[in-house]
Amino acid sequence: MDRRELAGFLRSRRERITPGDVGLPAGPRRRTPGLQREEVAQLAFISTEYYTRLEQARAPRPSREVLAGLARALRLSDLERAHLHHLAGAPPGPPPGPPREVRQSILDLLRRLPQAAAIVLSATSEVIAWNDLAAALMEDFSALPRRDRNLLRRTFLPDATPPYGLTEPTEFARNAAHQLRATAARYPDSPEVADLIRELLAGSEEFTRLWASHDVCAQPVLRKVLDHPLVGPITVNCDVLDIADRDQRMVIYTAAPGSASAEALRLLSVVGTQRMDVPG
Repeated sequence: MDRRELAGFLRSRRERITPGDVGLPAGPRRRTPGLQREEVAQLAFISTEYYTRLEQARAPRPSREVLAGLARALRLSDLERAHLHHLAGAPPGPPPGPPREVRQSILDLLRRLPQAAAIVLSATSEVIAWNDLAAALMEDFSALPRRDRNLLRRTFLPDATPPYGLTEPTEFARNAAHQLRATAARYPDSPEVADLIRELLAGSEEFTRLWASHDVCAQPVLRKVLDHPLVGPITVNCDVLDIADRDQRMVIYTAAPGSASAEALRLLSVVGTQRMDVPG
């Protein structure tokens, strides 16, 4: 345990967070930037005295539970969380679950793709971010509860709506199952991943068959055809960008320039998510 480095790291992380970042009032008498020590202690569910001793390099080695509380209170990234554990002499275990927070630069990139539909998927194939054209092409994700934005549930469970008019869902289903197998290995202690797998095994014979293969190599699907209720079939190229530090994927859908599908995407970018096939 490197007490001095740990103390400096905790202090630097504390000073970069404003009270507003964690839902606390700023107050008129703050003499130092960032949170106060007692506020960090409260957020981490530890005593102020113990946290103060940590910042003074006088405390005994913190437990994994304390480190988890500090990482949560200080809003550490995955890399910072791992660094905290190493400084405390307790190398981190597997991450608790797939990250769902999308980096701001990725959200900005989504908005800068007006002629392409783009979504961000978590490691469990949940749609966690999207741009306007993706909502027009697929679905208004903002109107769905989180559970219904999971493409695995949409693909395999009998009571779910198939995902977005895919004309050939078999290949997508196979790849999604293989990716989930790899995800389960990366997050062996995640209740979210375990619950999803149990639900799919109980509700889908197809998923059970694919799961039993133990395959983890998903082949990229470079082209898809989506049957849109307003503009009909749209052929899109699919490019996947890995967001490695968050274990997420950005999927970008584009159409060949000058094609009928490109014109359909242009129309959808104007129409948005409003329904023109029903009377107003």
